[in-house]
Amino acid sequence: MLIYDDIYTWDGWGGKFKLAGGRCGLRLFDLKKRSPEGIAHLKRYIAVVRDIPFEKQGPNQMSIKSCAGHIATSVVRDFQIDPTRMIWIEHYPEDPENHRLRYPQKERFEEVEFEWKEKGALRVQSRKPSPAVTELVKQLIFGKASA
Repeated sequence: MLIYDDIYTWDGWGGKFKLAGGRCGLRLFDLKKRSPEGIAHLKRYIAVVRDIPFEKQGPNQMSIKSCAGHIATSVVRDFQIDPTRMIWIEHYPEDPENHRLRYPQKERFEEVEFEWKEKGALRVQSRKPSPAVTELVKQLIFGKASA
């Protein structure tokens, strides 16, 4: 079940100048609420983040790739999620205009695994998600299986 679908804003670590702060698209899903009939998921939450078009970005806007650990830490704190039960997916949609997003390219997904410390997430590794995870994410965000 979708529990958040909007522009998500995170504060930076740059004091009054809010350096490294920004905004991104965030869709947060709780798989337990999607199938309450008793199916247990080891990774209950799926967070799908994406960069937003340039014309909606502020002057200090950072990309999701450059601030992934900071954004994940903020999401876990704001939504009170156990980070060990979350799958973090970066979604890079295709941009036919080839100029509205920071990194124009064909659509792709990246799964990011973090090492969680007391103060938050450190970016550990990014990889292509498994076909099963990719299919599930596409079903969740597009409402249907991919062709």
